Amino acid sequence: MAEWTQHAQFDGPIVMVGFGSIGKGVLPLIERHLGFNKARMTVIAPDDKDRALLDERGIAFRHMGLTVDNYVEELRPLLTAGGHQGFLVNLSVDVSSVALVQLCRDLGALYIDTVVEPWPGFYTDTRLTVSQRSNYALRETMMDAKRAHPGGSTAVTTCGANPGMVSWFVKQALLDIAEATGTPAGEPRTREDWGGLARELGIKGIHIAERDTQRAKIPKPRGVFVNTWSVEGFVSEGLQPAELGWGTHEGDLPPEGRRHDFGPDCAIYLMRPGAGTRVRSWTPTAGPQHAFLVTHNESISIADYFTVSENGKPVYRPTCHYAYHPADDAVLSLHEMAGAQWVRQPAWHILGEGDILDGIDELGVLLYGHAKNAYWYGSQLSIEDTRALAPYQNATGLQVTSAVLAGMVWAIENPERGIVEADEMDFRRCLEVQMPYLGPVVGVYTDWTPLQDRGGLFPEELDRTDPWRFSNVLVR
Repeated sequence: MAEWTQHAQFDGPIVMVGFGSIGKGVLPLIERHLGFNKARMTVIAPDDKDRALLDERGIAFRHMGLTVDNYVEELRPLLTAGGHQGFLVNLSVDVSSVALVQLCRDLGALYIDTVVEPWPGFYTDTRLTVSQRSNYALRETMMDAKRAHPGGSTAVTTCGANPGMVSWFVKQALLDIAEATGTPAGEPRTREDWGGLARELGIKGIHIAERDTQRAKIPKPRGVFVNTWSVEGFVSEGLQPAELGWGTHEGDLPPEGRRHDFGPDCAIYLMRPGAGTRVRSWTPTAGPQHAFLVTHNESISIADYFTVSENGKPVYRPTCHYAYHPADDAVLSLHEMAGAQWVRQPAWHILGEGDILDGIDELGVLLYGHAKNAYWYGSQLSIEDTRALAPYQNATGLQVTSAVLAGMVWAIENPERGIVEADEMDFRRCLEVQMPYLGPVVGVYTDWTPLQDRGGLFPEELDRTDPWRFSNVLVR
C-alpha cells in the first residue's frame, strides 16, 4: 500500500450529502489524506446503487433525499454528535446550498460544496426572469448570506475543479506571466494586490478553457444523455442563460446581452441558454476550438475578485467565462436534446472509468491580452493516469474530487473564516494538496487570437482594433 500524506486531522462527525460520481470519487481521497473516524461519518443520498462502498467501510448510510421540510431535523443531530465540530460535505443536487450553510453556521460546523445549488424547480421556474434564474443571482444569494453574517465557521462554497481549482490556476498563471515579462509581482496577498497585478500585466480576459477528449468504448445510444460527470448538473447549468464576467475593455453589449439590476454589476447574461451558445477558444491539445458558453460561478467570481475600483467605480475588470468543449458523447447528447426543444432524454449515463477507452480532460485557464498574447495553464489528466491514481472515477471526476479534498483540508486548517470562495483561499496550499492528482500541469503560450483565419468565404463584422473583444469571441 502506498504511503499517503495525512494533510489534516478531523475528530468530529463528517456528513456527506449526495453519493454520485463525485461523492464516491472523493471518498478514497478523504480516507487517504484525512485522519478521521469512519464510525463518525454518515452519507445521505436518494440513490443507493453504490452503498456497498460504504457498507464495506463501516460508514453509515441513510437512503433518503433532503428537502426543505426535513433537512434541519436530519442534519442537526448528525453534525452535533459527540460534542465535536462537524463537517458537512455537500455534493448533492436539488438541496439549497445557502440553507445548508446557514444551518452549519448556527451549529458551528464546517461546510464545503462544489456549486451554489437551489431547491428544486429554480432552473425551470417561468415565474422568474432570466436574470433571476442566473448563476449571478444564485451567487448573490450566497454573498447576501456572507454580508449578513460575516465570520463564523468556515463555509467553502463552489470548490470543485471549476469553479474552484481554476481560480487557483489563475493566480499561478499571473505569476508565470509576470516572470516571463519581467514584471515585478512581489507576493500578492489581497484581492487589491491581485487585481493590480492583472491590470499591470494587461490581462483583458480569462477563458476557463476545457477540452474533454475521453472516448467511450460503446457509442452513445439514441435517447440517452451521456456525460463524463453529472448529467443533472450539466443540463441544469446548460439551460441557464449564457453568462460572463464583463470586462472594462469591452465595447457595446452583444445584441442579446443584458445587465442585471442588482448586485455588483460585474457580469452580463445573454437571452439564450449556454448549451445553445458557442465561443471561440483555445487549448494546447485541440488548438482553436468552438466551445459552449456554459454559465459557471467562476465566470462571475473571478471577474469580481480582480476588479480594481477607484472612487467607487471599476477602472479595471477582466472578461471571464467558461469555454467548454465536453466529451463527444456529451456534444451529441446536447444536440439531441436541443432538437427536442431542450427536453432531456428519458435516460442518462455517466461514463465511469471502466466505460472509457482513452482520452484526457484538458482543463485550464487561458489568460489573454498581455504582452505575450495568451497563456494557457492547467491540467492534462488522462484516463490512464486517473486509473493509476485513484479508484471510482474518470479524469473529469478526479479534477473535481481532488479540489474538494484540498478545500476540506484548507477549511480544517482555517476553521473560522466564514463564507469563502476559492478566489479567497490560499492557492499555494490548495494546489499543494491537489497537484498529485492532476496529471501533467503545464503552461503554454500561444499566438492564437479569435481573429485567426477569419474573413474568408463569408464576410464578418469584426473588431480588428482589439482581437480580444467578446464580439470577436462569440460565434454568431
